[in-house]
Amino acid sequence: MSWDEDGTPHPLALRRSGRSELEPDRLPEIRELEALGWEPAPEELRWAFLPYVWPPAARTWIPDRSTHWAVETSLDGHGHVTDVECAPLPEADLHGLDGETDTALAALGLPPRPLGRLWLLRPVGPYSTVAEVLAHLDATAASRGTDPGLTTEFLTLAGAELATLGESPPPAA
Repeated sequence: MSWDEDGTPHPLALRRSGRSELEPDRLPEIRELEALGWEPAPEELRWAFLPYVWPPAARTWIPDRSTHWAVETSLDGHGHVTDVECAPLPEADLHGLDGETDTALAALGLPPRPLGRLWLLRPVGPYSTVAEVLAHLDATAASRGTDPGLTTEFLTLAGAELATLGESPPPAA
């Protein structure tokens, strides 16, 4: 289990560089990888550890070239929108976005995620989508009386279950 600190991004990501004004899920390299069976890792905080424990052969990452936007909305006295301003978040604010995630990971005994990565996963075991794998992890936790949240027990269970699933053959196409 690791964040693949010394690893290289997926080769498709090497064809592009520079900041994009697109949001992460709209980057061309994300869409290309989705066509190849990769899925963006879930963004919910309770799954923040997932790329760390996902089988290495079924995970990859690309540099995050996306733009994170700050949106400011002005309202009149009746609650109607009068103005909307969008601006890219400054670099300093981007590092703060991961603060809650890094705190949650530290509570689990995990190091912070490497900055500037977008993680993608492939389903493992007999499952055809990442969502099905996550549902399996939740069901396994429920059957064993484990809270399926950001706990060390769930981290351990998920890591062991994913390791077993990673050894299983992929579903027949």
